[in-house]
Amino acid sequence: MRNPRNDDLALAEPASHVPARTCILTRRKATKDELIRLALGPDSTVAPDVRARAPGRGAWIGLTRAELDEANASGKLKRALQRAFKTNAVTVPADLGERTEAALRQHALDRLGMEARASNLINGADRVETAARSGKVHLLIHAADAGEDGRRALDQAWRVGGGDPQGLIFPEPRTILSMALGRENVVHVALTDPAAASRVRHALARWLAFTGPERGL
Repeated sequence: MRNPRNDDLALAEPASHVPARTCILTRRKATKDELIRLALGPDSTVAPDVRARAPGRGAWIGLTRAELDEANASGKLKRALQRAFKTNAVTVPADLGERTEAALRQHALDRLGMEARASNLINGADRVETAARSGKVHLLIHAADAGEDGRRALDQAWRVGGGDPQGLIFPEPRTILSMALGRENVVHVALTDPAAASRVRHALARWLAFTGPERGL
């Protein structure tokens, strides 16, 4: 029987020399995987860069959406960005918080889709239950509108197989989960590859940490 907690610790353990970034508003230091990058575009407009791949100058934030919206409305965010970018030519969209949340959501959905195409996950209650009981599931996910009885049965199967006490509730209904995976009527998803499970868990955690504790994992 696998030990999922040890698996997760091994996967989540950061490299000893991963450089830290600093949130421009809270001054909290963290790795770039824990923060969100904001990029300054050629037109001086700030945009979320949740994959941290956009060229040019960037600044890092570690806030919830409510905190970001408040800082944006008060002008505190713009002033912090002007200092970070060393220019007054900074335009911050009023809906930056909404754009950031949408980008994090899309990144999580894309991550699930990539793992599905790589055959790193399965769906269907019977298949998920069999894999969970045999210790082959590294992350269990339920659609937001999954039935309580179905969730409870699969959670129990995962515990029997050495998994966590319960699966994660995906913050969207089965229609969205199905579209992300390119499959029909996806209610329950099991990640059967430990590295894939870590990637999906991280993408979901970033999204839900930004939206606030009421939707956290």
